[in-house]
Amino acid sequence: MVFLSIAYRFLTNFAFLAMVYFSLNFMEKYPNRAMLAILVLIYSAMRAASTLRSFYFFQKIEKLETETRRLQGPINDGSGGTSARKQVVMDVARLRRDGELKSYMDLLFLALIVLLCVANIMRQ
Repeated sequence: MVFLSIAYRFLTNFAFLAMVYFSLNFMEKYPNRAMLAILVLIYSAMRAASTLRSFYFFQKIEKLETETRRLQGPINDGSGGTSARKQVVMDVARLRRDGELKSYMDLLFLALIVLLCVANIMRQ
């Protein structure tokens, strides 16, 4: 399931990149192409800001993971709930790593889109 979510994220980012590429290349008039490129740059900047904000969220989750692992040692009272707690912490760590990977992938594609837009604005 993790592979499918990563593949889906890759395909959606690639489709957005292809859409931007083809729409910018099919515009013949420079003012129209520049306006479209600027709008895509604004959208990309908003998505990049949201993605960078999610890294702050991931850092906070990582701090909570380490704190939970630190506190989990003294809690082991033999009640049987510790394996469930360990599983929850491991699931959260896996989801955080997957989210970080997807965020890095988003930033890569957004950087490619920004380069494409800037190149189309500079080209006349």
